[in-house]
Amino acid sequence: QVQLVESGGGLVEAGGSLMLSCVASGDFPYMGWFRGERREGVARIYSDGITTYADSVKGRFTISRDNAKNTLYLQMNSLKPEDTAMYYCAGDTRPYIGPSEFRYWGQGTQVTVSS
Repeated sequence: QVQLVESGGGLVEAGGSLMLSCVASGDFPYMGWFRGERREGVARIYSDGITTYADSVKGRFTISRDNAKNTLYLQMNSLKPEDTAMYYCAGDTRPYIGPSEFRYWGQGTQVTVSS
């Protein structure tokens, strides 16, 4: 059974940092972080390291992966109250698909940024 398990969320003051982790039970060449009920795309990464970011997080968030550990990370710096959301990890074997097309999702980890 495919599983994606996120961790690292919490409460932080504006300007602070958090690092989210997502451990996958399988190998997904294409992975990403999404947030909120509408699963807004935050950052995505392919197995060769190519990354994309939402304009709202560029320069503040960094997505990375450790393929040997099947683990995805999201380093979040200079956090803002508007970054408050449930953050979800997702994976798929098909490249460059939209957020709604990812087949495998974690349960989410809550990030709350206080002003």
